[in-house]
Amino acid sequence: MIDEQASSRFAVVNADGQDYRIHYNDLGEGEQTLVMLHGSGPGATSWANFSRNIEPLVQAGYRVILMDCPGWGKSDSVVCSGARSVLNAQVLKGLLDALQLQQVHLMGNSMGAHSVVAFALENPERVGKLILMGGGTGGPSQAMPMPTEGIKLLQQLYREPTIENLKKMMSVFVYDTSHLTEALFQARLDNMLARRDHLENFVKSLQVNPKQFPDFGHRLHELQNPTLIVWGRDDRFVPMDIGLRLLWNLPHAELHVFNRCGHWAQWEHAARFNRLVLDFLQQD
Repeated sequence: MIDEQASSRFAVVNADGQDYRIHYNDLGEGEQTLVMLHGSGPGATSWANFSRNIEPLVQAGYRVILMDCPGWGKSDSVVCSGARSVLNAQVLKGLLDALQLQQVHLMGNSMGAHSVVAFALENPERVGKLILMGGGTGGPSQAMPMPTEGIKLLQQLYREPTIENLKKMMSVFVYDTSHLTEALFQARLDNMLARRDHLENFVKSLQVNPKQFPDFGHRLHELQNPTLIVWGRDDRFVPMDIGLRLLWNLPHAELHVFNRCGHWAQWEHAARFNRLVLDFLQQD
């Protein structure tokens, strides 16, 4: 049974000399493990990001671990003065060590994609396959001014966490807004306001270091892992040309672009996304 509360776990891990209490969900008992990392939206968790993708993976025989990065969900808060993706990668390594997992597949959404790339670059022997959605390097778009419309709205929501600002952000987050219900908005707002320390520390982190996600473009050629890149054609947070840059630089990558899709491909096109991921993971 896929149950958020029943699968909830905590581990204390060390990253950069500091201990963090990290929350994660652990489901399934397959021989192969897929670890999923969420994006940087206020109130985000890996469970919320991947709620439409967990069950098919568990039913297909995978162990699925959903980690909440420091500063999100039930994990410890942090003011990050360095590279957020590097910190998340170090925390991920600590969690895998605690769970005695030597090699895993990694899926990252937006910030999560930056973080799993950072992890794979430093721990290549511990990574099987990579799945990157809407992120993977901090390089600027060549097609749209940076920061993008979506990122500006996200940062505004962190500074002023109101239902109005949440709706403004979500209106450009997905392509088809008709599926965004008042219940979904309220649940997301409640999650945000439950951890005001996360909101405040995210803003403080940007003040200390506006560039939280370094550009790994010059190192992408080092990654020899089979990689699936997934993008929304209509992404107004991380433009599609950045996905093309990943494809160009990753030696064993393939790219799937969903039409009529924003920054949340795994949610907006869940059924097709799940088939795509399972087919990729099951390839020899």
